[in-house]
Amino acid sequence: MLDFARFSTLTFDCYGTLIDWETGILSVLRPMVATHRKSLSDAQILELYSDLEAEAEHGEFQPYREVLQSVVGGFGQRLGFKPSKQELRSLPQSLATWRPFPDTVAALRKLQARYRLAIISNIDDDLFAHGALKLEVPFDFVITAQQAHAYKPSKEIFQLAEQTIRIPRSEWLHVGQSIYHDVIPAKSLGIATAWVNRPSPRPSAGAAKAASSQPDLEIPDLKSLAELSSSGRS
Repeated sequence: MLDFARFSTLTFDCYGTLIDWETGILSVLRPMVATHRKSLSDAQILELYSDLEAEAEHGEFQPYREVLQSVVGGFGQRLGFKPSKQELRSLPQSLATWRPFPDTVAALRKLQARYRLAIISNIDDDLFAHGALKLEVPFDFVITAQQAHAYKPSKEIFQLAEQTIRIPRSEWLHVGQSIYHDVIPAKSLGIATAWVNRPSPRPSAGAAKAASSQPDLEIPDLKSLAELSSSGRS
């Protein structure tokens, strides 16, 4: 059971948790796959995306824009086609158009009345700037992979967040859609976790690598988190 009264700060994964990255990803990759006369279900596209993204984020750090381009290139390699230059740029270019989930903005406004809010995201600073405008709620802190030179599930980005926010781990709740990227590393550092298990063509994983762990709280959306925080306990 979580006692929400003990938390002073909520940190959020952004893409997948606050912003609908699956719709954004599929809006680019589904027509590209079809153009090259390949047949994959949405779940298969998301699974392949998750594998290729994890591969691109492993090893020497590269900006997220380049990660996304390498994902498109990986689709071509795996499926047997050569993406055009325009197709290689299409996924990072599309990110600016990705929209928040319908419940995101209202929930963040409600939570902001009680807590400091922060972002911990596998993103470049300039790419997040587009999403920040759509979220409408100003965050007290924004910690990105670009700043940490590390991608979740690395602990380094959480450690940078801890240094930046200057918060005791006992007062910190991390909220994320991905068990792999968010729940596992946060739990390993003793940070309480809320898993936002939104509906997906690929249940419980979405566009992230499938993984297993037990979060402190599982919720179907951000609206539920805001409601639970108002009641004090879950």
